[in-house]
Amino acid sequence: MLSSQTSPFKPHHPLHSNSPPFPLTKIHYTASKKLIRGKRVHSTSKYGNFLGLKPERQPEALDFDLPWCHPSDSACFDVIIIGAGPAGIRLAEQVSLYGVKVCCVDPDPLSVWPNNYGVWVDEFENLGLEDCLDKTWPMACVYVDDSKTKYLDRCYGRVSRRKLKERLIEGCVSNGVRFHKAKAWEVEHQEFESSVLCDDGVELKGSLVVDASGFGSRFIAYDKVRNQGYQIAHGVLAEVEEHPFDLDKMVLMDWRDSHLGNEPSLRASNSRVPTFLYAMPFSSNLIFLEETSLVSRPVLSYIEVKRRMVARLRHLGIRVKRVLEDEKCLIPMGGPLPRIPQNVMAIGGTSGVVHPSTGYMVARTMAVAPVVAFAIAECLGSTRMIRGNQLYARVWDSMWPLENRMVREFYSFGMETLLKLDLNGSRSFFNAFFDLEPYYWQGFLSSKLTLKELLWLSMSLFGHASNPSKFDIATKCPVPLAKMMGNIALEYIG
Repeated sequence: MLSSQTSPFKPHHPLHSNSPPFPLTKIHYTASKKLIRGKRVHSTSKYGNFLGLKPERQPEALDFDLPWCHPSDSACFDVIIIGAGPAGIRLAEQVSLYGVKVCCVDPDPLSVWPNNYGVWVDEFENLGLEDCLDKTWPMACVYVDDSKTKYLDRCYGRVSRRKLKERLIEGCVSNGVRFHKAKAWEVEHQEFESSVLCDDGVELKGSLVVDASGFGSRFIAYDKVRNQGYQIAHGVLAEVEEHPFDLDKMVLMDWRDSHLGNEPSLRASNSRVPTFLYAMPFSSNLIFLEETSLVSRPVLSYIEVKRRMVARLRHLGIRVKRVLEDEKCLIPMGGPLPRIPQNVMAIGGTSGVVHPSTGYMVARTMAVAPVVAFAIAECLGSTRMIRGNQLYARVWDSMWPLENRMVREFYSFGMETLLKLDLNGSRSFFNAFFDLEPYYWQGFLSSKLTLKELLWLSMSLFGHASNPSKFDIATKCPVPLAKMMGNIALEYIG
């Protein structure tokens, strides 16, 4: 259920405690100075100066005794996975359940992932991963403008990067996955075998190479020009004096722009290419804040994003005292899928699973990895040992069957539509979007709708839209719509 009233829905019982999941050092304050870890420093007095604060937390690493791939080993595996991010480790854990011999190659396989991941709680519950959330909120909210707020009756959670990686690594170790600490440098192919050459001179051989190294991969080929949009954001996990947000709600989007009233140039640029605030409040003085450009092409300037965030926090009266973590997030969205099939399989950022309209990826990756793992096991775990071109075709088709490719074209059309909307258009769009039946907006955000359901969603969205929004859609969307229909036809014919 959705509401634009000021009174929220009745609260759900959170899955986890509302106490902050991050240990805070005890801090004692005086009128002009504060003590941090025994060192007295001058207190800051101006809002917005947090950009000069250095993040206090250092990169973390797990304490695991990994089974390494030694030179004395035969160095021949069924599957070699390049990358130990969420996608690579999840696939290694899943495919090794079938007894498939797996090696994961990464320069630092025990490092804890740096970025913050937020998911809808039901997505992780469906995967049995809800114990990997370190904080949940019973509902989310969207500030459409200064006078309208949508309350979303759907639990949201922050992924514990350490818990999730520990769980997946434990599964890998139990299932016999080997690890090699190096950077994959080159991939070479023969008819039924591929070789991964590492920067330490080691050569690993396997029947299938899977690239989970992220967006900057050099190993995946494309047949079309990669005309992606880009989501860019600057985020901080910060200790603040106070903030104005309710602790039982995370802020999915805050489209208000009153903070730019005294910044005419920023307000003008924000009107053309808008950004919003995404916020996860952990306590009254601990909060994750992220200024986000949903999608732009070309990518919005990172400096511009940070300047808008400074102005927003100043207007909201949020004074940052300590930055515990910071992150720059740059996510390519949409664009063509990789060539299907090809002799290197992809999963994660380089495979096209990023939601073209939202940038969501983690829950989708966790869900698709078991499907891909089953397809791999059916080929390499069978007595027939299906390898070569047949293996590549079956594994790629497990991730991108025809229906999924056509659905993705629709999501890409959504991205192209968002690219054409200014601030007022974006507000009107999301005002109408979150007025849809929860089944549809939830299914859209979680990549669960069929093509037929997406067609119904578009018609319903048009019906819910205001007259100016309908005019926007009618005048700005024919070209993206024609492109989508053409691409769907080509996928169907092909």
